[in-house]
Amino acid sequence: MGNILDYLDWRGDLAFSQSPFNEVDNLILACFSYLELDGIREIQDGNTLSIEELTEHFFEKSQEKEMKAEGTFLQNMPALLKKMAESERFRDCRVGGFVNEIMTDKTQQFAAVTVELTDGTTYISFRGTDDTITGWKEDFYLSNGTVPSHRKALEYLEKNGRYMQAMIRLGGHSKGGNLAMYAAMQCEEEIRSKLLAVYDNDGPGFSKDFFSEKRCEEILPKVTRIIPEASVIGMLLEHKKKPMIVSSTQKGILQHDAFTWEVMGKGFMRRDTLTRRAEASDRTLHKWIDNMNEKERDRLIQELFSVLEATGAKTISGIQEGGLKSLTAMIKQLDQMEPESKAMVQALIVGFFGSCLELLPLPELDKKRFLP
Repeated sequence: MGNILDYLDWRGDLAFSQSPFNEVDNLILACFSYLELDGIREIQDGNTLSIEELTEHFFEKSQEKEMKAEGTFLQNMPALLKKMAESERFRDCRVGGFVNEIMTDKTQQFAAVTVELTDGTTYISFRGTDDTITGWKEDFYLSNGTVPSHRKALEYLEKNGRYMQAMIRLGGHSKGGNLAMYAAMQCEEEIRSKLLAVYDNDGPGFSKDFFSEKRCEEILPKVTRIIPEASVIGMLLEHKKKPMIVSSTQKGILQHDAFTWEVMGKGFMRRDTLTRRAEASDRTLHKWIDNMNEKERDRLIQELFSVLEATGAKTISGIQEGGLKSLTAMIKQLDQMEPESKAMVQALIVGFFGSCLELLPLPELDKKRFLP
């Protein structure tokens, strides 16, 4: 099996007129918005470039080195762009509408880009979060009420969609999937009538009172929700759409990386259910969070991430790589909490990291603190 990079090798020679848009094309375009395209004026303020032209500009500005320095799944983005530019399927698609705004007072970022496909449709891609601990923290806060990024996504869709003649696909990965769902549910009728499809790729959910019966009835038939078999972020809070569960080459929470999702032909390798550990994690998450109000959830999120941040790691994968050092730091931070908070946070960490911790060469005494 392969991933989205392999898909471009296998099927990149097929134009959309030969093989219609599919779920894998969606994930490619959802990830496309992770590209650092700042400084390329030709895709801002109403200007567009073909993906082939954009690729030349991108590498002229040495963006590849900057993305590799991130040390996360973002390091795959330059390779994705190159393969898209070399493919018959994507090279002539036109890119525009790029925005990237840092909301420093809210420690949040909003970025989006529009891709005009050669099948006559448009895909609006909202950027998600990477595997940094800060990014995951933002995903958790995103599910705890409306935040500035939500309003920015709605504003972007209504501003750009109003003038589009083409039918619109909305999508994103992680935070981007949540933003796509929010914008689709909240946009005005004129825009909703242009929505062809909405793709939520392992994005967090919403509180129960977010979904109105009328909007759900109109939008949910257009939604495709995709999660890996050990999803964590994609299981946060409420979702009204049954997910497509896909296979991943990674374990546990590291499956959030979209480049690990397994592709076969023009679709993903499917799984019937979540892994047993993911199902247990989901039950634990909902046990603690579902009945909390916004203030209580905010406190739990703060406490959970204080434990993760205590490791000194910058990324989720870095916590795993830290081994015994990471585990010791988490235990020390946990032991400073009140008993009730400690029980909740420890249960969540077991749910999230259990499959990763089992692989570590740790003394049994240390493992018993976290593993059943």
